[in-house]
Amino acid sequence: MAQAQIFDAKGKDAGSLDLPESVFGIVPHKAVMHEVLVAQLAGRRLGTHWTKTRSEVAGSTRKIYRQKGTGRARHGSRKAPLFRGGGITFGPKPRDYAQATPKRVRRLALRSALSAKAADGKVVIVEQFQLEAPKTKAVVEVIDRLPVAGKTLIVTAATDAILVRSAANLPGIKVAAAGSLNLHDVMAADYVVFTRPAVDAVVEVLGR
Repeated sequence: MAQAQIFDAKGKDAGSLDLPESVFGIVPHKAVMHEVLVAQLAGRRLGTHWTKTRSEVAGSTRKIYRQKGTGRARHGSRKAPLFRGGGITFGPKPRDYAQATPKRVRRLALRSALSAKAADGKVVIVEQFQLEAPKTKAVVEVIDRLPVAGKTLIVTAATDAILVRSAANLPGIKVAAAGSLNLHDVMAADYVVFTRPAVDAVVEVLGR
């Protein structure tokens, strides 16, 4: 069974916690993780690139020279794709790159990523971030006392606007609610820090 260290609101060691096997103790399904990650990144593409065809290029449609007798190839106008400044043949047009993936597949991928992090000892639990007002220094003090390094993802049970604002200026620190947790954020983080209530919230969403 995977375990994670627990720290209090001031970053002091408060023991350890057995993580639920249904979310943090499964064998990671790499193929599903790859499928979901590719779909997620594809969904971020804007798909706004656009090239003009010969019918959209500005210019005259006048025939540039007579059809026969010149010894040259037949052409209708300077807007043909063969000419510089002409239209583009089969060029990209605006499109949607989104790939549909079933909810249970996305949940399996997320459980796999969290299980991999837990197996590597990259999951840390904090009792709670006690912030009455946005204060970056208070978040830095807690993070500095935790056994984390590099990119860190902080997961809360619900959206915590104060914590989000407090960590907004910290490079490598991202805050996400358990309900909006996604595969890319988990995989991109070196460590994942859960608040104690967030563990129960994630299990409620993913453990079913």
